[in-house]
Amino acid sequence: MPFARLAAATTPTCHIGLGLAAVGRPGYINLGRDRDLPADRTVEAMRERTHDLLDAAYAQGVRYFDAARSYGRSEEFLAGWLRERPDVDDVVVGSKWGYTYTADWSPDAEQHEVKDHGVATYERQRGETDALLGERLDLYQIHSLTPDSPALTDKDLHARLAEAAARGATVGFSTSGPAQADAIRAALAVTVGGEPLFRTVQSTYNALETSAEPALAEAHAAGLTVIVKEGMANGRLAGAQAPAVLRAVAEETALGCDAVALALVLRRPWAGVVLSGAATVGQLGSNLHAAAVDLDDDQVARLGGLVEEPAAYWAHRGQLPWH
Repeated sequence: MPFARLAAATTPTCHIGLGLAAVGRPGYINLGRDRDLPADRTVEAMRERTHDLLDAAYAQGVRYFDAARSYGRSEEFLAGWLRERPDVDDVVVGSKWGYTYTADWSPDAEQHEVKDHGVATYERQRGETDALLGERLDLYQIHSLTPDSPALTDKDLHARLAEAAARGATVGFSTSGPAQADAIRAALAVTVGGEPLFRTVQSTYNALETSAEPALAEAHAAGLTVIVKEGMANGRLAGAQAPAVLRAVAEETALGCDAVALALVLRRPWAGVVLSGAATVGQLGSNLHAAAVDLDDDQVARLGGLVEEPAAYWAHRGQLPWH
């Protein structure tokens, strides 16, 4: 199992991963991103930024890197970085299929991605991913499962995913939306030949959105590796955007709001990997301080007051502009 490499790692940051959603394409919804990236977001400028982040992450002990077909050129950038560093053989590489990137490198596109969980999309995108990452791909995930996704009931797709698993890939899924818990539990019930199909789950969980926690604990208990995304709520829990109570706790710890927000997630016993979505090397360094944050019970209780209703949280997220 590829994630055995993470279990064997001993660096303080080995359970923090780097997600490439914010740097694999010129437009994304993270707050402040328009200030974080080069004004001229050419492919080469974004490739250089991605490689700088990967270098910094690896040097500081990060060993999981997360891309997706819909993250623009994230797979291409990651594949190029891996080719240039053949001695880097202790990382776990994950990607996702199910969304097609449609913005043609324009941050102003009317539509940035199109969702399709059908077999034809899987076969096409798996071929595209293989052409870039080849044998370096460890984990392939269905992107953003929801309870109504046909991927939960498509037996032909399940058989093809099981074939990929038999050839050595880890098969997983990510979730989004206010019904994440329902999607997780439905996916846990999917079997092929009497065996569970999925070995990882990647879900949104943060100080504002905790609704998936019981289902994620169940997934962990069932033996799945849990990957947490959007631990900083697309920038809502960082810097000036952070709620007053988070800023107060951060001041008490003498670290950033981002580090405290990620540390809160790292405390969960079911959280195997927590993703940083940093767009700058400085942000990454600040995020990685999460491994050193030791929150007390009072601080955790105060932060617990930030939780929003899932429908309200996801409605807010859906209104964030692409920068």
